[in-house]
Amino acid sequence: MATTEDVLALCRRWVTAELAGDAEQLDRLGADDFTLVGPAGFVLDRAQWLGRFGPQGLSMQRLEWAPDSVRVYGDAAVVVGSQEQEATFAGNRADGRFRVTHTAVRQHGEWRLAAIQFSPLGGPGPFAGAPKREASAR
Repeated sequence: MATTEDVLALCRRWVTAELAGDAEQLDRLGADDFTLVGPAGFVLDRAQWLGRFGPQGLSMQRLEWAPDSVRVYGDAAVVVGSQEQEATFAGNRADGRFRVTHTAVRQHGEWRLAAIQFSPLGGPGPFAGAPKREASAR
């Protein structure tokens, strides 16, 4: 179906722009009110998302993205996939494996990214802290 392919093409352009650190391309791909939810639960608005790159920002060395499903609902679509990356943020390693949900909308006659949400794969990341122990029964 052409619509499904159009949405997947949007996501592939997103991968290319992320790898290149190309905020101008991401600007063209993002909806006016874009939101990103990161793997530790932080939220970036459109301006913060576009401003992540640079010497003290995000730098992707490798990004492999694979879609698992695409569901189209008229002028909205949801793409669930997985991502593996090698990256740095502010000089610190930001490698990881994630389940990624892209929400796309038709805006200004084109498919645009309205939201992206990342969830870590393989259990909680080191940011989650140690699990709490329950008090033992007497």
